Amino acid sequence: MNKKFTRRTFLKWSGAAAATIAAVPALPKMISWAEGASLEGSADFVRSYCEMCTSRCPIQAKVVDGKTVLINGNPDWAATGGTVCARGGSGFSQLYDPQRIQKPMIRAGERGEGKWREVSWDEAYAFIAEKMGAIKTKYGPEAMAFANRGGTHMAYMVTLARAFGTPNTFTHEATCPQARTVALNATFGTPALGIDYGNVKYLLSLGRNHFEGIHVAQARGVMNALSKGGKLVSVDPRYSITSMKAHEWYPIKPGTDLALMLAINHVLIRDRLYDEDFVARYTDGFEVLKGSITEYTPAWAEKQTGIKSTDIERIAKELAGAKPRAVVDWGWRTQTTPEEFELRRAIVITNMLLGNLEVPGGTFFVKSPAFINGLVGKEVVQDMKGWKTPPFPAPGKPRLDGAGVKGQPNFMVPPADGVVQTIPEAILTEQPYPVKGWFVLRYNPVATIPHTQRVMDAIKKLDLLVVCDIYMTDTAWMADVVLPESTYLERDEGFNASHGAVPGFTLRQQVVKPVYDTKPHWEIFKSLAEKMGLGSYFPYHSIDEIRLAQMGGRADLVKETKDKGFLSFGFKPVFLRDKNSVAAFAAKVPEAASLVNEQGIIDKPLLNLKTASKKIELLSSQAQALFGRGVPVYRPVKLAEENQLFFVQGKTALHTNGHTHNVPWLFDLFPAARLWIHPETAAKIGLKDGDKVEYESSTGKYQAKVLITAGVRPDTTFAYFGFGRTSPGLKRAYQQGANSNMVLPMAVAPVCGTTLQTTGITIRKV
Repeated sequence: MNKKFTRRTFLKWSGAAAATIAAVPALPKMISWAEGASLEGSADFVRSYCEMCTSRCPIQAKVVDGKTVLINGNPDWAATGGTVCARGGSGFSQLYDPQRIQKPMIRAGERGEGKWREVSWDEAYAFIAEKMGAIKTKYGPEAMAFANRGGTHMAYMVTLARAFGTPNTFTHEATCPQARTVALNATFGTPALGIDYGNVKYLLSLGRNHFEGIHVAQARGVMNALSKGGKLVSVDPRYSITSMKAHEWYPIKPGTDLALMLAINHVLIRDRLYDEDFVARYTDGFEVLKGSITEYTPAWAEKQTGIKSTDIERIAKELAGAKPRAVVDWGWRTQTTPEEFELRRAIVITNMLLGNLEVPGGTFFVKSPAFINGLVGKEVVQDMKGWKTPPFPAPGKPRLDGAGVKGQPNFMVPPADGVVQTIPEAILTEQPYPVKGWFVLRYNPVATIPHTQRVMDAIKKLDLLVVCDIYMTDTAWMADVVLPESTYLERDEGFNASHGAVPGFTLRQQVVKPVYDTKPHWEIFKSLAEKMGLGSYFPYHSIDEIRLAQMGGRADLVKETKDKGFLSFGFKPVFLRDKNSVAAFAAKVPEAASLVNEQGIIDKPLLNLKTASKKIELLSSQAQALFGRGVPVYRPVKLAEENQLFFVQGKTALHTNGHTHNVPWLFDLFPAARLWIHPETAAKIGLKDGDKVEYESSTGKYQAKVLITAGVRPDTTFAYFGFGRTSPGLKRAYQQGANSNMVLPMAVAPVCGTTLQTTGITIRKV
């Protein structure tokens, strides 16, 4: 398939536009949830931050007569401009949903049977403590694994796990953006980099869907860039909302993105279009890189990707023409292959060839207080502190996934995140040792780890599964104990780091009292630790103590943040290779003046990175030492057999991964996802729009209705992620729509440890 679509083409291309609209139910249903809500009269406004997704945007909630009736963005938070997305606006719908878990429960029947008995919190804690103690005695502490969605709650979970003695703590990152994290780490020695979307002149997006996988500040940034004349090019096997807003869309063959990036790098180097001064001063390994890309010509890439060589040449030259305000987005959760680490590295290298680091409209190191303080050599910005705890016991065995363990395949994976899909495998195989218990916090592995049936089979072998969540999720349905956490609108919390081009913190504040018998996570872990004899690791008594400790005893900063909803330090965006930014920064922080060089910039951090060379490693010394590929190398991948269609999946703007599909308001807006299929392909199978099909891979099969649309390649199918839920406790979302993970394989991509989001399927009409 060798097609390019411009905006003019898009306007004519009504079939795909209609399909995109048809994929979402009519919007007027949304209004019914606001009927009867009093938006006038006396009210309180409470500032906090959202948790309907991991963007955690600052919000302001309107409370009338003790009830939340409206949620909007914090009007003083510039990045979001006082706005929220549909998910953020639906928070009160989740809050007052009677389908929430209302009390602690212990399983009373067979696992997954749905029989429960309500218990007191104390009884639930005692049950968990006894079971965990038995596992520790019989198998060792490492037989307990802990996993969570990632966020401020993670620190409490990790503290309990480490106090218990297990090294096995995980986040969801291996099922999402971990390839990007590992690639950035290999190149810079840190994954903490961002993109200044609002000022880019040219943005190339490979599968990144800014307007459906919504991060509000970033989506607003992209729109701001477009409004100022910036160009957006979307490369994606299906026609996403981002593709619709782009100037050009290229429906690339799934799994060949790396070929495209290597060819772009080939053109930049071949024609000396890269930033030679930047590369010479700040990078290491350019000559090896140059020698490695000679064979990756645009003509070669056309055969791999289906994108014309002339278009590849032009895109590379347009990127060069817009540098340094030209960016290739290094991606999020997109169509993935076993070569994800190589792809993300190649994207990062393109950005460095464009010299876009630390300039407006480019990429930048995230400016946390630690970054600022480390730069000037003293504390000039308040950073978060903590409280003293006893030393943690040393784990008796290494991590089950080998993350961060020398000599293991997953050595480059951050141990703070791990490879979460190895938990079910360890349960089933008992390798490298038995795993008998799993504590899951605000995370839903049955819905989010590929090969759903295998995950459920693993859970059936456990001695203990504890789930702490808001809803009876697919994972909670199979648990031994379910602990109901208060929603983000019902709980106070400590400070949350919200850093970017400027440092800052946000604060979650209780908007209303808990509707049901629920508790905040910081209280749950403290109480459970005390029941287990580990209370000394949780020495606080209240949220006020936590907040004050985090701010180093600065009560004035705690009060300021309570009033504003966030803590900022008066910085303008800091870009260290921009004279104007540096001058403003030095005026704010006089200690930085001595770091400014004769060009009026601060380049010290770029010359003292945490890499072996202390520079940006175009040739990764770590990757070279570990597996002999210091620069990206193209190795073809086989994602589908000859008789199969590619299956890819992605996000919708109306739901968050495995989290929101049962929220009343959002369910009304988008209850079920269909399987997208191209008209030519549908005709061969004899399908009409809305027909029910069974789609099957080597992993599993599922049934769903089809959406016939030209918005996907003829050799590819697509489904929105997170639908087809398996828990009858999710009474709205249960079995509604296409289920992606039923057909995706359980896999661990080399080096970065990610799952695969692409596979091959066959389709038959039901």
